[in-house]
Amino acid sequence: MARRRPYVAVVGGGIGGLAAAIGLRQRGIEVVVHEQSTEVAHQGAGIAVGANGHRVFRELGVAESLKGSAVEPLRADFRHWNTGRRMVSHPLAGAYEERFEAPFWTVERAAVQQALLARLGMGHVRLGARCTEVESTDHGAVIRFADGTESEADAVIGADGIHSVVRHSVFGPEAAVFSGTSGYRALIPMERLRHVPQLAEPVLWLWLGPGRHFIAYPVAGGSALNFLAVVPDHDWTVESWSTEGDTAELLAAFAGWHPFVTDILAACERPGRWALYDREPQRTWSSGPVTLLGDAAHAMLPHHGQGANQSLEDAVVLAHVLGGADADGVTAALRTYEQLRRPRTRLLQAGSRKNADCFQLPDGPEAQARNIRLASLPDDVAWIHGHDALGQLRSPSAPAPV
Repeated sequence: MARRRPYVAVVGGGIGGLAAAIGLRQRGIEVVVHEQSTEVAHQGAGIAVGANGHRVFRELGVAESLKGSAVEPLRADFRHWNTGRRMVSHPLAGAYEERFEAPFWTVERAAVQQALLARLGMGHVRLGARCTEVESTDHGAVIRFADGTESEADAVIGADGIHSVVRHSVFGPEAAVFSGTSGYRALIPMERLRHVPQLAEPVLWLWLGPGRHFIAYPVAGGSALNFLAVVPDHDWTVESWSTEGDTAELLAAFAGWHPFVTDILAACERPGRWALYDREPQRTWSSGPVTLLGDAAHAMLPHHGQGANQSLEDAVVLAHVLGGADADGVTAALRTYEQLRRPRTRLLQAGSRKNADCFQLPDGPEAQARNIRLASLPDDVAWIHGHDALGQLRSPSAPAPV
């Protein structure tokens, strides 16, 4: 008797969910993505895509289509918050790609989602489908939606973010962990920043200061600047990227900082503001035919720049192991996926928390020691950026998926 391939349902049409669906389709698996929004778009501004994420883009066949909207920064500059002194600088263009065999990109999140959606095809996406519950059955799992409809699948992938409904359904309630900080974020057209001459070069800027830090980089083919400004804030607990912050409050939080920073902040009319949360590492991501992916599984703070990259890694590993299973082997495949991915993401969750502290040290001996450590950053992050999510799984003789 011929084996039956699994039918897979993905809850969440973000980067990880769409990437997983593409990987599954490449392996001949039928899949549908259920997305609660009425359109696949995101207000998350820009993201950094390291070599580890770029390798996934290649695997999924979207790297070429993203070239026009991505930027490859020349270098990463760590600057002193007040004097503007360059504390540490590391080349990105050229040297980075030579070492890690893939480039470092900065790109709009929405551009990535649109490229993934174009690759997958709208025929595999159901919009306006808000999941309210997932329940395992004798033959797989059933997803229930807010409109009263249901959908059955052999496997369900919860890619629905830090406040995952799938996670809650399977593992019960668990509060996210508030970091005590909030982030202001915005995209600013470069034409409004002509008075900041340093922006003529494509650079990943990291300005570190007491109790706060500021990161900026070009996106949209160099036509816009994305920034993230992280400040201490125990009162602001709203976690929506669509919530607006106040520019005057933002400027006040960075009073005394170098004009490079304050000039950029002053050019922003309506910054987004959201509280920064993560989650404690979970013992398991899977229960029977249901598993988690991305922030639903391992939400992390943005201080390693690895959130989207880890979702991409999850996606291709999950597609690989699930694509080799029949319908009866789903549970075992999901266990394998989790065993391959969970140790790595636990380390990155912890590292992101640690970076939050070291990025915001006051001037003095601790900051000086940090700067010495930053000088060896390329070696320290090689285990992150040099990782090939599929390299350990693919047989040398096996052809790459088309």
